[in-house]
Amino acid sequence: FLHEFGSDLRAWQDQIIHFSRSYRCIAFNARGYPPSDVPEDVAMYGWEIAIDDIAAVMAGLSIERAHLVGLSMGGYGALQFGLQYPERTSAIVAAGTGSGSMHGERDTWMRQSRILARAFVDRGMDAMASQMARHPMRSGLKRKRPETWQRFVERLSQHSAIGMSHTMACCLALRPSLHELRDQFAELATPVLLAVGEDDESCRAANQMLQSVLPAAVLWMCPKAGHAINLEE
Repeated sequence: FLHEFGSDLRAWQDQIIHFSRSYRCIAFNARGYPPSDVPEDVAMYGWEIAIDDIAAVMAGLSIERAHLVGLSMGGYGALQFGLQYPERTSAIVAAGTGSGSMHGERDTWMRQSRILARAFVDRGMDAMASQMARHPMRSGLKRKRPETWQRFVERLSQHSAIGMSHTMACCLALRPSLHELRDQFAELATPVLLAVGEDDESCRAANQMLQSVLPAAVLWMCPKAGHAINLEE
């Protein structure tokens, strides 16, 4: 289980409780997310490094092949891992994946990502957690599961400002868009479940593109849901 930018492994609690009845379930915090290491050196972060970290976790646990389930940043990582290590990937669930990936979005996405990266250090995690939790894509969670939303805010405020800043600047802002990877995705035979909230406007178009390109993909649109569908539903 691979977490989103705004969360950590604790967001997968409900899914792990369910799926651990039948599967060995592994969740880990990405680098930059305590208690994983939070390198001060920005060169220690990057989307390629994040993919290598997935492989390192699997190697450390002697896992040769696995299903990968990722949300947002984690969903992007799962798809990239599938492209780079198809022999180690049994299936992929990519949920809420694709922000900043479509034509006409890239320049705005990169500019906003750089601004946000600076804001974590300048404003601190308490202020940024409050801002991120009140994004329209989180309103559904607050309405449906207010206690879960409050835990989301509290956990987000505990994250490292340096870790979040470097992850945003080096992983999210600089990663290739999903649209740029169309030709590679067309060769990916691994089964893929694309899951996106009906109200997640930033990801719907990218998921529809992926469905049309991936040879073995199904798109599930979760009704009346926002970005973090693993918490909402």
